[in-house]
Amino acid sequence: MKLSKLFSITCIKVFFLCGALAFSAGTHADSASYTGQSRTFLWNPDFNDIVDTSQYKKDPPYVVGFSNAGVADGWLVTFKHGVEWAAAENRERIEKFIITDANWDADKQIRDIQDLLNQDIDILLVNPVTLEALDPVLRRTMRSDVPVVSVVRRVKSDEAFVSFVTASDTALARLSAQWMVETLGGSGKIVLLPGQAGASPAEFRLRAAKEVFGQYPDIEILSVQYTDWSPAKGKEVMATLIQAHGGEIDGVWADSGLQGSGSVEAFINAGVSGKDIPPHTGGDLNYMYQLAHEHGFPFCGIDYTAAIGIDGVRIALDVLEGEQVPTRFDLNFQVVIPEGHETTSIKADVWLRDYVRLDKPGELIMGHGLGEDYDPQTFTANYPR
Repeated sequence: MKLSKLFSITCIKVFFLCGALAFSAGTHADSASYTGQSRTFLWNPDFNDIVDTSQYKKDPPYVVGFSNAGVADGWLVTFKHGVEWAAAENRERIEKFIITDANWDADKQIRDIQDLLNQDIDILLVNPVTLEALDPVLRRTMRSDVPVVSVVRRVKSDEAFVSFVTASDTALARLSAQWMVETLGGSGKIVLLPGQAGASPAEFRLRAAKEVFGQYPDIEILSVQYTDWSPAKGKEVMATLIQAHGGEIDGVWADSGLQGSGSVEAFINAGVSGKDIPPHTGGDLNYMYQLAHEHGFPFCGIDYTAAIGIDGVRIALDVLEGEQVPTRFDLNFQVVIPEGHETTSIKADVWLRDYVRLDKPGELIMGHGLGEDYDPQTFTANYPR
Protein backbone atom coordinates (compact mmCIF):
# COMPACT_ATOMS: atom_id res chain seq x y z
CA MET A 1 0.00 0.00 0.00
CA LYS A 2 1.38 3.41 -0.92
CA LEU A 3 2.32 5.59 2.05
CA SER A 4 0.21 8.51 0.81
CA LYS A 5 -2.85 6.30 0.61
CA LEU A 6 -2.10 4.79 4.03
CA PHE A 7 -1.76 8.26 5.52
CA SER A 8 -5.13 9.36 4.13
CA ILE A 9 -6.92 6.22 5.26
CA THR A 10 -5.30 6.44 8.68
CA CYS A 11 -6.44 10.02 9.26
CA ILE A 12 -10.04 9.13 8.43
CA LYS A 13 -10.05 5.95 10.49
CA VAL A 14 -8.47 7.45 13.56
CA PHE A 15 -11.11 10.19 13.60
CA PHE A 16 -13.75 7.49 13.55
CA LEU A 17 -12.06 5.26 16.09
CA CYS A 18 -11.02 7.73 18.73
CA GLY A 19 -13.03 10.86 18.24
CA ALA A 20 -10.17 12.77 16.60
CA LEU A 21 -7.62 11.82 19.27
CA ALA A 22 -6.90 14.42 21.90
CA PHE A 23 -3.13 14.08 21.62
CA SER A 24 -2.40 17.72 20.98
CA ALA A 25 0.52 19.87 22.11
CA GLY A 26 -0.80 19.96 25.64
CA THR A 27 -0.78 16.16 25.99
CA HIS A 28 2.41 15.27 24.14
CA ALA A 29 5.36 13.54 25.78
CA ASP A 30 7.06 16.91 26.27
CA SER A 31 5.14 17.02 29.55
CA ALA A 32 5.62 14.46 32.32
CA SER A 33 2.31 12.75 31.58
CA TYR A 34 -1.29 13.49 30.69
CA THR A 35 -3.30 14.70 33.69
CA GLY A 36 -6.48 16.08 32.13
CA GLN A 37 -10.00 14.67 32.06
CA SER A 38 -10.08 10.97 31.27
CA ARG A 39 -9.84 10.72 27.51
CA THR A 40 -11.50 7.32 27.58
CA PHE A 41 -14.59 9.16 28.81
CA LEU A 42 -14.22 12.03 26.34
CA TRP A 43 -13.76 9.66 23.39
CA ASN A 44 -16.54 7.24 24.31
CA PRO A 45 -19.17 7.54 21.54
CA ASP A 46 -21.90 6.12 23.79
CA PHE A 47 -23.89 8.22 26.22
CA ASN A 48 -23.26 7.69 29.91
CA ASP A 49 -26.30 7.94 32.17
CA ILE A 50 -26.02 9.59 35.55
CA VAL A 51 -27.74 7.47 38.18
CA ASP A 52 -29.80 8.88 41.02
CA THR A 53 -28.75 6.71 43.98
CA SER A 54 -30.97 8.37 46.61
CA GLN A 55 -32.86 5.09 47.09
CA TYR A 56 -29.68 3.50 48.46
CA LYS A 57 -28.75 6.35 50.80
CA LYS A 58 -28.20 5.39 54.40
CA ASP A 59 -26.19 6.55 57.37
CA PRO A 60 -22.67 5.22 57.91
CA PRO A 61 -20.88 3.15 58.99
CA TYR A 62 -21.44 0.64 56.18
CA VAL A 63 -20.92 -3.06 55.66
CA VAL A 64 -19.30 -3.51 52.27
CA GLY A 65 -18.87 -6.83 50.50
CA PHE A 66 -16.17 -7.32 47.88
CA SER A 67 -16.43 -10.44 45.72
CA ASN A 68 -13.18 -10.82 43.83
CA ALA A 69 -12.63 -13.16 40.88
CA GLY A 70 -9.13 -14.05 42.05
CA VAL A 71 -5.52 -12.93 42.24
CA ALA A 72 -3.91 -15.01 39.50
CA ASP A 73 -1.38 -12.40 38.39
CA GLY A 74 0.53 -9.38 39.62
CA TRP A 75 -1.96 -6.90 38.17
CA LEU A 76 -4.81 -8.46 40.14
CA VAL A 77 -2.71 -8.51 43.32
CA THR A 78 -2.03 -4.79 42.96
CA PHE A 79 -5.67 -4.09 42.12
CA LYS A 80 -6.75 -5.89 45.32
CA HIS A 81 -4.19 -3.91 47.30
CA GLY A 82 -5.81 -0.73 45.97
CA VAL A 83 -9.23 -1.91 47.17
CA GLU A 84 -7.82 -2.71 50.61
CA TRP A 85 -5.98 0.60 50.81
CA ALA A 86 -9.12 2.56 49.90
CA ALA A 87 -11.14 0.65 52.50
CA ALA A 88 -8.51 1.48 55.13
CA GLU A 89 -8.54 5.15 54.12
CA ASN A 90 -12.31 5.25 54.70
CA ARG A 91 -12.42 3.49 58.06
CA GLU A 92 -14.62 6.18 59.56
CA ARG A 93 -17.38 5.34 57.06
CA ILE A 94 -16.97 1.55 56.94
CA GLU A 95 -17.93 -0.75 59.80
CA LYS A 96 -16.83 -3.93 58.06
CA PHE A 97 -15.21 -4.66 54.69
CA ILE A 98 -15.66 -8.34 53.78
CA ILE A 99 -13.49 -9.78 50.99
CA THR A 100 -14.06 -13.13 49.26
CA ASP A 101 -11.93 -14.78 46.57
CA ALA A 102 -13.54 -17.05 43.98
CA ASN A 103 -10.22 -18.47 42.74
CA TRP A 104 -11.55 -18.17 39.15
CA ASP A 105 -14.48 -20.47 39.81
CA ALA A 106 -17.74 -18.84 38.67
CA ASP A 107 -19.87 -21.23 40.74
CA LYS A 108 -17.86 -20.39 43.86
CA GLN A 109 -18.24 -16.68 43.17
CA ILE A 110 -22.00 -17.08 42.96
CA ARG A 111 -21.92 -18.83 46.35
CA ASP A 112 -19.59 -16.12 47.71
CA ILE A 113 -22.07 -13.42 46.70
CA GLN A 114 -24.95 -15.24 48.38
CA ASP A 115 -22.84 -15.56 51.56
CA LEU A 116 -22.14 -11.83 51.47
CA LEU A 117 -25.83 -11.05 51.06
CA ASN A 118 -26.56 -13.28 54.06
CA GLN A 119 -24.23 -11.03 56.09
CA ASP A 120 -26.48 -8.03 55.39
CA ILE A 121 -24.02 -6.06 53.30
CA ASP A 122 -25.09 -2.57 52.28
CA ILE A 123 -23.40 -2.73 48.88
CA LEU A 124 -21.60 -5.29 46.71
CA LEU A 125 -18.32 -4.47 44.98
CA VAL A 126 -17.57 -7.20 42.46
CA ASN A 127 -14.89 -8.21 39.97
CA PRO A 128 -16.79 -10.93 38.03
CA VAL A 129 -15.02 -14.08 36.83
CA THR A 130 -16.71 -14.01 33.43
CA LEU A 131 -19.04 -11.86 31.36
CA GLU A 132 -21.83 -14.44 31.20
CA ALA A 133 -21.83 -16.57 34.35
CA LEU A 134 -22.25 -13.84 36.98
CA ASP A 135 -24.95 -11.89 35.19
CA PRO A 136 -28.01 -13.63 36.75
CA VAL A 137 -26.80 -13.42 40.37
CA LEU A 138 -25.87 -9.75 40.03
CA ARG A 139 -29.26 -8.92 38.54
CA ARG A 140 -30.89 -10.73 41.47
CA THR A 141 -28.70 -8.77 43.86
CA MET A 142 -29.84 -5.49 42.34
CA ARG A 143 -33.49 -6.58 42.55
CA SER A 144 -32.98 -7.28 46.26
CA ASP A 145 -32.13 -3.57 46.71
CA VAL A 146 -28.45 -4.21 47.37
CA PRO A 147 -26.61 -1.98 44.87
CA VAL A 148 -23.75 -3.43 42.84
CA VAL A 149 -20.60 -1.67 41.65
CA SER A 150 -18.64 -3.73 39.10
CA VAL A 151 -14.91 -3.15 38.81
CA VAL A 152 -12.38 -4.20 36.13
CA ARG A 153 -14.79 -6.67 34.55
CA ARG A 154 -18.44 -6.32 33.84
CA VAL A 155 -21.29 -8.68 33.10
CA LYS A 156 -23.64 -8.73 30.17
CA SER A 157 -26.59 -6.73 31.50
CA ASP A 158 -26.52 -3.04 32.37
CA GLU A 159 -29.26 -3.87 34.89
CA ALA A 160 -26.75 -5.92 36.91
CA PHE A 161 -24.93 -2.94 38.41
CA VAL A 162 -25.33 0.71 39.34
CA SER A 163 -21.89 1.68 38.04
CA PHE A 164 -19.01 -0.01 36.19
CA VAL A 165 -15.49 1.25 36.94
CA THR A 166 -13.00 0.68 34.13
CA ALA A 167 -10.23 2.23 32.07
CA SER A 168 -11.81 1.50 28.66
CA ASP A 169 -10.66 -1.78 27.18
CA THR A 170 -11.85 -0.70 23.75
CA ALA A 171 -9.83 2.52 23.71
CA LEU A 172 -6.72 0.70 24.93
CA ALA A 173 -7.06 -1.91 22.22
CA ARG A 174 -7.87 0.49 19.40
CA LEU A 175 -4.93 2.73 20.21
CA SER A 176 -2.42 -0.10 20.48
CA ALA A 177 -3.76 -1.79 17.34
CA GLN A 178 -3.64 1.46 15.38
CA TRP A 179 -0.05 1.98 16.53
CA MET A 180 0.81 -1.51 15.29
CA VAL A 181 -0.80 -0.89 11.88
CA GLU A 182 1.07 2.37 11.38
CA THR A 183 4.36 0.99 12.70
CA LEU A 184 4.12 -1.77 10.07
CA GLY A 185 3.21 0.69 7.33
CA GLY A 186 -0.20 -0.91 6.88
CA SER A 187 1.15 -4.30 5.83
CA GLY A 188 2.42 -7.32 7.74
CA LYS A 189 1.72 -10.60 9.49
CA ILE A 190 0.85 -10.35 13.16
CA VAL A 191 0.00 -12.46 16.17
CA LEU A 192 -2.68 -11.50 18.70
CA LEU A 193 -2.19 -12.45 22.35
CA PRO A 194 -5.34 -11.60 24.36
CA GLY A 195 -5.70 -12.39 28.06
CA GLN A 196 -8.26 -14.77 29.55
CA ALA A 197 -10.99 -16.28 27.40
CA GLY A 198 -14.45 -15.21 28.57
CA ALA A 199 -13.21 -12.31 30.72
CA SER A 200 -14.73 -9.01 29.56
CA PRO A 201 -11.40 -7.08 29.37
CA ALA A 202 -9.86 -9.72 27.11
CA GLU A 203 -12.94 -10.15 24.91
CA PHE A 204 -13.59 -6.41 24.52
CA ARG A 205 -9.93 -5.69 23.76
CA LEU A 206 -9.71 -8.49 21.21
CA ARG A 207 -12.89 -7.37 19.48
CA ALA A 208 -11.70 -3.75 19.35
CA ALA A 209 -8.26 -4.73 18.04
CA LYS A 210 -9.81 -6.87 15.31
CA GLU A 211 -12.05 -3.92 14.46
CA VAL A 212 -8.93 -1.92 13.66
CA PHE A 213 -6.91 -4.65 11.94
CA GLY A 214 -9.92 -5.68 9.85
CA GLN A 215 -9.88 -2.30 8.11
CA TYR A 216 -6.43 -2.95 6.66
CA PRO A 217 -6.49 -5.76 4.08
CA ASP A 218 -2.70 -6.05 4.04
CA ILE A 219 -2.57 -6.88 7.73
CA GLU A 220 -2.74 -10.66 8.13
CA ILE A 221 -3.50 -12.22 11.51
CA LEU A 222 -1.47 -15.43 11.70
CA SER A 223 -2.86 -16.61 15.02
CA VAL A 224 -4.97 -15.58 18.03
CA GLN A 225 -3.92 -17.25 21.29
CA TYR A 226 -5.34 -16.59 24.76
CA THR A 227 -2.66 -16.37 27.45
CA ASP A 228 -4.50 -15.91 30.78
CA TRP A 229 -2.37 -12.78 31.29
CA SER A 230 0.46 -15.10 32.31
CA PRO A 231 4.11 -14.28 31.46
CA ALA A 232 4.91 -18.01 31.45
CA LYS A 233 2.02 -18.86 29.13
CA GLY A 234 2.80 -15.88 26.90
CA LYS A 235 6.34 -17.19 26.56
CA GLU A 236 5.17 -20.75 25.90
CA VAL A 237 2.59 -19.71 23.31
CA MET A 238 5.03 -17.45 21.46
CA ALA A 239 7.76 -20.10 21.46
CA THR A 240 5.34 -22.43 19.69
CA LEU A 241 4.32 -19.70 17.23
CA ILE A 242 7.95 -18.88 16.45
CA GLN A 243 8.52 -22.55 15.61
CA ALA A 244 5.42 -22.55 13.40
CA HIS A 245 5.91 -19.21 11.64
CA GLY A 246 9.56 -18.30 12.17
CA GLY A 247 10.57 -15.00 10.63
CA GLU A 248 7.08 -14.42 9.21
CA ILE A 249 5.93 -12.69 12.41
CA ASP A 250 6.11 -8.94 11.81
CA GLY A 251 4.38 -7.80 14.99
CA VAL A 252 2.86 -9.01 18.27
CA TRP A 253 -0.26 -7.35 19.66
CA ALA A 254 -0.60 -8.21 23.35
CA ASP A 255 -3.34 -6.61 25.44
CA SER A 256 -1.01 -6.45 28.47
CA GLY A 257 2.68 -6.55 29.23
CA LEU A 258 2.02 -9.57 31.43
CA GLN A 259 1.94 -11.93 28.45
CA GLY A 260 3.78 -9.44 26.24
CA SER A 261 6.92 -9.80 28.36
CA GLY A 262 6.75 -13.55 27.94
CA SER A 263 6.50 -13.10 24.18
CA VAL A 264 9.62 -10.91 24.13
CA GLU A 265 11.50 -13.51 26.19
CA ALA A 266 10.51 -16.20 23.67
CA PHE A 267 12.06 -14.19 20.84
CA ILE A 268 15.22 -13.63 22.87
CA ASN A 269 15.47 -17.35 23.62
CA ALA A 270 15.03 -18.02 19.89
CA GLY A 271 18.11 -15.89 19.18
CA VAL A 272 16.25 -12.73 18.20
CA SER A 273 17.32 -9.72 20.21
CA GLY A 274 17.62 -5.94 20.19
CA LYS A 275 15.87 -4.07 17.45
CA ASP A 276 15.27 -7.30 15.52
CA ILE A 277 12.51 -8.22 17.98
CA PRO A 278 9.22 -7.50 16.19
CA PRO A 279 7.12 -4.54 17.36
CA HIS A 280 5.18 -5.35 20.53
CA THR A 281 2.35 -3.78 22.49
CA GLY A 282 1.43 -4.28 26.14
CA GLY A 283 1.61 -2.14 29.26
CA ASP A 284 1.00 -2.60 33.01
CA LEU A 285 4.13 -4.56 33.90
CA ASN A 286 7.40 -2.80 34.70
CA TYR A 287 9.36 -5.76 33.29
CA MET A 288 7.77 -5.22 29.88
CA TYR A 289 8.93 -1.61 29.97
CA GLN A 290 12.38 -2.73 31.11
CA LEU A 291 12.66 -5.18 28.19
CA ALA A 292 11.59 -2.52 25.67
CA HIS A 293 14.05 -0.01 27.17
CA GLU A 294 16.94 -2.50 27.16
CA HIS A 295 16.44 -3.98 23.70
CA GLY A 296 15.12 -0.98 21.78
CA PHE A 297 12.47 -2.73 19.69
CA PRO A 298 9.40 -0.74 18.53
CA PHE A 299 6.97 -0.67 21.43
CA CYS A 300 3.71 0.87 22.62
CA GLY A 301 2.62 0.42 26.21
CA ILE A 302 -0.75 1.45 27.64
CA ASP A 303 -1.46 0.78 31.30
CA TYR A 304 -4.85 -0.56 32.32
CA THR A 305 -4.44 1.18 35.63
CA ALA A 306 -4.80 -0.97 38.73
CA ALA A 307 -6.07 2.13 40.55
CA ILE A 308 -9.51 1.00 39.36
CA GLY A 309 -9.81 -0.68 42.76
CA ILE A 310 -9.34 2.62 44.59
CA ASP A 311 -11.99 4.38 42.55
CA GLY A 312 -14.31 1.40 42.83
CA VAL A 313 -14.42 1.81 46.61
CA ARG A 314 -14.97 5.54 46.24
CA ILE A 315 -17.88 5.05 43.83
CA ALA A 316 -19.41 2.44 46.15
CA LEU A 317 -19.34 4.86 49.09
CA ASP A 318 -20.82 7.60 46.89
CA VAL A 319 -23.75 5.29 46.11
CA LEU A 320 -24.40 4.67 49.81
CA GLU A 321 -24.30 8.41 50.48
CA GLY A 322 -26.90 9.03 47.79
CA GLU A 323 -24.55 10.84 45.43
CA GLN A 324 -25.17 10.72 41.70
CA VAL A 325 -22.76 8.38 39.90
CA PRO A 326 -22.16 7.54 36.23
CA THR A 327 -23.20 4.14 34.92
CA ARG A 328 -19.65 3.87 33.61
CA PHE A 329 -16.66 5.52 35.27
CA ASP A 330 -13.53 5.66 33.10
CA LEU A 331 -10.08 6.15 34.55
CA ASN A 332 -7.45 7.65 32.29
CA PHE A 333 -4.41 5.77 31.04
CA GLN A 334 -0.94 6.77 29.86
CA VAL A 335 0.45 6.01 26.40
CA VAL A 336 4.14 5.09 26.70
CA ILE A 337 6.32 4.96 23.58
CA PRO A 338 10.11 5.05 23.02
CA GLU A 339 11.41 8.15 21.28
CA GLY A 340 11.38 7.65 17.52
CA HIS A 341 8.45 5.23 17.58
CA GLU A 342 5.44 7.51 17.66
CA THR A 343 3.18 7.16 14.63
CA THR A 344 0.94 9.52 12.69
CA SER A 345 -1.99 8.89 15.02
CA ILE A 346 -0.51 7.59 18.25
CA LYS A 347 1.65 9.95 20.28
CA ALA A 348 3.31 9.39 23.64
CA ASP A 349 2.05 10.93 26.84
CA VAL A 350 5.39 10.05 28.34
CA TRP A 351 8.58 8.67 26.84
CA LEU A 352 9.55 5.12 27.74
CA ARG A 353 12.88 6.27 29.22
CA ASP A 354 11.04 8.58 31.61
CA TYR A 355 8.40 6.03 32.59
CA VAL A 356 10.25 2.75 33.06
CA ARG A 357 11.40 2.07 36.62
CA LEU A 358 14.88 0.61 36.34
CA ASP A 359 15.24 0.95 40.12
CA LYS A 360 12.14 -1.14 40.85
CA PRO A 361 11.40 -4.88 40.49
CA GLY A 362 10.16 -6.09 37.14
CA GLU A 363 6.98 -7.45 38.72
CA LEU A 364 5.88 -3.96 39.75
CA ILE A 365 2.52 -3.02 38.22
CA MET A 366 2.61 0.55 36.94
CA GLY A 367 -0.12 3.15 37.44
CA HIS A 368 -1.17 1.61 40.75
CA GLY A 369 -2.02 4.86 42.57
CA LEU A 370 -0.53 3.62 45.85
CA GLY A 371 2.39 6.00 46.17
CA GLU A 372 6.10 5.98 45.41
CA ASP A 373 6.97 3.52 48.18
CA TYR A 374 4.44 0.85 47.19
CA ASP A 375 5.90 -2.66 47.28
CA PRO A 376 3.51 -5.54 46.51
CA GLN A 377 5.68 -7.90 48.57
CA THR A 378 5.35 -5.92 51.82
CA PHE A 379 2.03 -4.10 51.38
CA THR A 380 -0.48 -4.25 54.22
CA ALA A 381 -3.70 -2.32 54.88
CA ASN A 382 -5.56 -2.04 58.14
CA TYR A 383 -9.08 -2.05 56.73
CA PRO A 384 -12.17 -2.77 58.91
CA ARG A 385 -12.82 -6.51 59.20
